Amino acid sequence: MSGAGNRPLSRRALLTSAALGVGTALTSTLTSCSRTSAGGSGGIALTFSWWGNDDRAARTNKAVKIFEKEHPGVTVQTSNGDFGAYLQKLATQAAGGGIPDVVQLDYRQISQYAGGKALLPLDDVVKDGTIRTSDIDKDFLRTGTFKGDQYALPMGRGITGYAYDTAVYKKAGIPTPQPSWTWQDWARANRKIAALGLRTPDGRHFTGASDGGGNEDVFEDWLRSHGKALYASQTRLGFTEDDLTAFWTFFDKLRKEGALAQARDTIQGKSTETGAMGRRIAAADYTWDAPFPGYPALLGDTVHFAPVPTIDGRQGVYFKPSMLVGIGAHTHHPKEAAQLVDFLLNDPRAGDILGFSRSTPPNRKIAARVATTLKGPEREIYDYAQAMEKYGLDRPPTAPPRGDLAIQAAFTRGHQRMIYGLATPRQAARDLIDEAEKELRS
Repeated sequence: MSGAGNRPLSRRALLTSAALGVGTALTSTLTSCSRTSAGGSGGIALTFSWWGNDDRAARTNKAVKIFEKEHPGVTVQTSNGDFGAYLQKLATQAAGGGIPDVVQLDYRQISQYAGGKALLPLDDVVKDGTIRTSDIDKDFLRTGTFKGDQYALPMGRGITGYAYDTAVYKKAGIPTPQPSWTWQDWARANRKIAALGLRTPDGRHFTGASDGGGNEDVFEDWLRSHGKALYASQTRLGFTEDDLTAFWTFFDKLRKEGALAQARDTIQGKSTETGAMGRRIAAADYTWDAPFPGYPALLGDTVHFAPVPTIDGRQGVYFKPSMLVGIGAHTHHPKEAAQLVDFLLNDPRAGDILGFSRSTPPNRKIAARVATTLKGPEREIYDYAQAMEKYGLDRPPTAPPRGDLAIQAAFTRGHQRMIYGLATPRQAARDLIDEAEKELRS
């Protein structure tokens, strides 16, 4: 995974590629895990697809078998693939006029597919109780809405934080980060770690953290801690050139001081393993709760999960869907598709089987039930989410606008120009604002 020729694309890059329709080579790798369809013998055949690893596939198919058993005459044809292949396949299906009956979706795909009329509105089946939502937070349900209508429902609840090495923090005399620690505290911590003079296995300078300046998620948390937002509406940004300039200047200064990973290490980082922390160049890395267990598995049990810094104690993080589930607009069996969605989200047996394979289950009762079986890093991230909720978090926004994926790509390009000295933070911010506003108007 570390070679330049086979390094996996980031989640953001793959989403952007699929949204822009760039290439279809990955579509052939989508794998089918289906049983023979009963549609030809008078029964009802549903299609259900998702992305994920082999464990998620095995768990999902096991749950589906229970659904089929309780719905005689209904057969579910399942398919899954790796993230990139899945996105490309779904984009091809949408362009061809029909996505699967039941489909797993990324948060940033909702506006794209709902706006393109590829998804079925779910308000009626929620209202009549076919899909139950009483045990899912109302604010969390908003993440699957587009222009006021419900098009998808969260399958997992995720939250951001920092994977950090407690042994290095202790050596630098840095106290355990609390939910109220600030970005200035974070900056001081990184400077202290850099001042230790530690060296990487290949003799390079060891830094405090990866450079999150090119990560739009970090910027969003930063904005929200300032009481602002990434988007004010589906057609308008929620931040100004000054906001982005301040953010990029903050990270630029720390990088130049040697407190953050350098440009070449930032560009190289595409995964947990290839990132600055995974390559033992930095003591901390911004990440999501679901992939966090990969850090202690790679680096050892001194790695734990810390809150994202605040502005004067105001947290900017919020619960996001790790993924969502929707129903294809052209399904011939909307009732049965809705029943399958309800089963996956709300049936305790499905909850026991699926576990935390899609992050924390959105159904609170099921999440609490399954959490009793968690251990180690998985238990840590569940407890972290509970602690952050008690601390106080803002409600999540609706799904970002259709232009968000292209704006993300422009955000990364702007940051890269800056860290390589091709633009000042102000110039890069001005260019990003211009490009983003054009994208939102198109």
